[in-house]
Amino acid sequence: MGRKISLPMLILAILGFVYLLAPIVVVVLAGLTAGEFLTFPPKGFSFRWVIAFLQSDSYLSAFFFSFRLALMTMIVSTILGTAAALFLSRSHFFGRNAMRAFFLSPIVLPGVVIGFALFAFYISTGIGLTRTIWGLWIGHIIYSTPYVIGTVGAALASYDVSLDEASRSLGASPWRTFRRVTFPNISQGIQAGSIFAFIVSFGQFEVSLFLSAPNSEPLPIAMYNSLRYKFDPSAAAAGIFAIMLVTASVLLTNRLVNVGKLLDRK
Repeated sequence: MGRKISLPMLILAILGFVYLLAPIVVVVLAGLTAGEFLTFPPKGFSFRWVIAFLQSDSYLSAFFFSFRLALMTMIVSTILGTAAALFLSRSHFFGRNAMRAFFLSPIVLPGVVIGFALFAFYISTGIGLTRTIWGLWIGHIIYSTPYVIGTVGAALASYDVSLDEASRSLGASPWRTFRRVTFPNISQGIQAGSIFAFIVSFGQFEVSLFLSAPNSEPLPIAMYNSLRYKFDPSAAAAGIFAIMLVTASVLLTNRLVNVGKLLDRK
């Protein structure tokens, strides 16, 4: 039987949960206001700003651009992150922990540091990636890949390597062993990492602020620019759709992946 949670800890957990959800509730209610300006509490309820978002070419183009960018980032980050996690878990050499820390460092560093560093690198080297879609894509990949490394690494931590050895001893090639034995056993970690990479890329603001192209703005940058020049609730309405997409991604992760089992390394 599991340990019973004490009442003070339960109250703290509920308060923490409410504190984390409060900004989401504020954004949703602000996007459904009937007023002319972005205020809280809302002055009545209306879908006028939601309809305005659906009829806005700038917001819709930014939303679908963010979706495509996040999808492309998810594919590349999943491949790179899975390969890196396999390399780190199967290799034993001096400095492996330092290399793992280096791969995971984008999670620790603030996004504004990574964005500015890449922006300065593009300018100083003159490689033609400054304010381009490709430069922005690289930034999102760098920032999202560590999440795949972490989840796949957690799956590999409880993986029995003897299964691979048995497959190889029966004559299977390394690729066939990975495809038929390793991949099915770590697929939950890969699925979770890919969805996390998608969510992180879709909502990434700091990196996009430095690297986005003028005519190809992700949704967070479009919302930021809207709030700079006008204070209507259309940005909050755009946030509603972003929250819906992220919530659907989280529910999909919960549906496909047993996170508790994934993190259990016993």
